[in-house]
Amino acid sequence: RREAMRHLAGMLVLILLAILLSLCNGDINLHNPRGSNNRLNEATADRKNNNRLFDSQNNNKGGYNIGDRFDTAFKNTYKKQYSMQYYGSDKSASSKLMLEWTNQHGCGGNDKLNCNIVIQYMCMNNGTDDDFPWSSKSTDEEIYKRVMFMRDGIKQNSQGYTEPAKGESDADYIKRMTKNYKAVNKDRGLQETVWWYDSCRYREANGGLFTADQNLAEDEVG
Repeated sequence: RREAMRHLAGMLVLILLAILLSLCNGDINLHNPRGSNNRLNEATADRKNNNRLFDSQNNNKGGYNIGDRFDTAFKNTYKKQYSMQYYGSDKSASSKLMLEWTNQHGCGGNDKLNCNIVIQYMCMNNGTDDDFPWSSKSTDEEIYKRVMFMRDGIKQNSQGYTEPAKGESDADYIKRMTKNYKAVNKDRGLQETVWWYDSCRYREANGGLFTADQNLAEDEVG
């Protein structure tokens, strides 16, 4: 039972990590669980990179740093980072987690305000320290680890990404995405694969969404 509880705790940590990274789009700041707003380990009020993990479009002063496991800064050592842990009930009882966030803007009152709060999350097994993609080697196995392991990262830089040229051919697509796949950096944060990022970035925008007073182009992508 103790081993099962540890496994459940690890799964919850990763679920909450994904929420921390994903529920802050459109001037929303997540407080419980702690939302990063793209912060990592800044020693300043303003975060350094508003596109570190995602395009938050939030005020630079919001968000929470990842914690330090010990009484010194984690610096370049992943094992010295601290992630919040949440312990769930066993199978005979349900577990609940209270979500708290701040909306920077209003949610109604006139025809240019509307709210649609979407909680989007992703999870993976928390694993062990040995599962972290430590290596920068170019072997298939090590590249795969770097691409598939969700992490906060230890550097404030964004992952590299090459955008498609207009009228990209299938052959050019394969060449470009192979380059993006191999370029994933082990020290930078990651919350989705390069394929998901590419597909989401260049899919068509959802139709019928509330656009207030914004005039979007007919071919606007998501």
